Amino acid sequence: MHIALSFGQHGISNDEWVQHTYGRLLLDYYASGLTDMSAFHYKDLYLYGGLFDLIAAALERALPMNVWDMRHLLSAAFGFAGMVAVYRLARHLLNDTAACIAVALLMLTGAWSGALFTHTKDIPFAACMAWVTWYTTLIVARLPAPPLGLVLKLGVAIGCAFGLRVGAVFGVMVLGLGVLASMALADGDWRARLAHLGRSLRALLPAVPVALALIALFWPWSAQAPGNLIKALTTFSHVTFAIQTVLDGQIMAITEVPRSYLPIYLAVRLPELALAGLVAALGAALTAAMTAAPAGRHRPWRQHLPWLTVILAALLPLALAIATRPALYNGIRHFTFLLPPLAVLAAAGVYALWRHARSSRSLAAAFIALCLIGALDPLVALARLHPYHYVNYNRLAGGFEAAVAGRWEADYWSDGVREASGLLRDHLKGTTRPAEPWQVAVCADPVEADAWLGPEFVITRDWVRADFFISTTHMDCDSVLAGRVIGQVAREGLPLTLLKDRRMLTAEQRRVLR
Repeated sequence: MHIALSFGQHGISNDEWVQHTYGRLLLDYYASGLTDMSAFHYKDLYLYGGLFDLIAAALERALPMNVWDMRHLLSAAFGFAGMVAVYRLARHLLNDTAACIAVALLMLTGAWSGALFTHTKDIPFAACMAWVTWYTTLIVARLPAPPLGLVLKLGVAIGCAFGLRVGAVFGVMVLGLGVLASMALADGDWRARLAHLGRSLRALLPAVPVALALIALFWPWSAQAPGNLIKALTTFSHVTFAIQTVLDGQIMAITEVPRSYLPIYLAVRLPELALAGLVAALGAALTAAMTAAPAGRHRPWRQHLPWLTVILAALLPLALAIATRPALYNGIRHFTFLLPPLAVLAAAGVYALWRHARSSRSLAAAFIALCLIGALDPLVALARLHPYHYVNYNRLAGGFEAAVAGRWEADYWSDGVREASGLLRDHLKGTTRPAEPWQVAVCADPVEADAWLGPEFVITRDWVRADFFISTTHMDCDSVLAGRVIGQVAREGLPLTLLKDRRMLTAEQRRVLR
């Protein structure tokens, strides 16, 4: 219901035009019989897989609907598939109750439920990685002889994940560590364990051609030279842009973020109930470790192998980011794929607390009341921010108010530009059109406003001459140009996007930039 009612309310994200152009070029590549190589010379998009954008470009030719709304609906469909994987994973590890808790915690996280529509690189990748974790969890527990069907499904999931981002290498790493853990916990001496490893690797081999075929299909550049996958991986590990990010009120270059950047952003983005669940899950894990069978008795430890893959899926990328300190910005956006496994772990913690609380009627009632409060608080906040609830933060961070005040990344995707463009059209309704179109400056990608404004407007890069100015309040871009505020996109009384009229300014006043 959330998806059906919301997909047509969002603006175009900053990268969406180039992404969709890349999808069109990939479609041309296949339509030309693999002779049109334009896709591999378009900006740096060849470093990304084109699974999502290929599908979107194909649907554009088939569906009679606005292309941007179609992309947002498609992105949300990927996100829904990711939630299905989360549900299956939590149900497999625990039960239906825990599975429902996991999905609920994920939906209460604005960085997921609010990002479903506009984060068209991050949500599809996160969904595919959730399926990689699901199949890896099933397979590792059944080594050295997993069913062939599961192995082939894992190959499909890995191929699709790489078909979006080279970051799918994290999924391969988790699989590899799971195979090694299974070997270490196998019965017998070192020869038996080596034999276990050999049988496991042979059993997983059928996934390789499936994954490679899908990678070549969705990311053809990666198959054009043997070292292209490595080139993409090393390029992204050293990526730099001349942009800034903010962390708890401190503005910094993205290459100078501290190691704590990602952990802090996860801590302020997850709802308090999820954080409590993660703490409880840690406590339960430590208790299980202390009461486990002594060394040398591997069979009791093998039952925890499925949990190992989920823990690694959540913590391994986080640990590597802390250790290598890459350039980071937009909060957790590039690590959205951590949210599904974290939701499963948090649900396990909440469910573990419930198992202890239900022994007493009064304790159970108090626990349910606390959970309801913990769920209703972010739910109300998300409802008030709709459809911009990806900007929400928990109370530890100071909430949405703190983000708008400049402590955290706010509307970095300029989602409110679409609504602001409508406000501009409404403001000028009935006004005599000038001989030349009104010139509009936009503190965002020009297409984000151009797609929603009519022919009586033109987006200008000459901001000094602009008649109107549309800007997000993120990183104070709205203060760059003077003008009379004639409209705003606001939530909780706080502006996300401002609309300014500059027509009354003198030529001298127009030249004053921040």
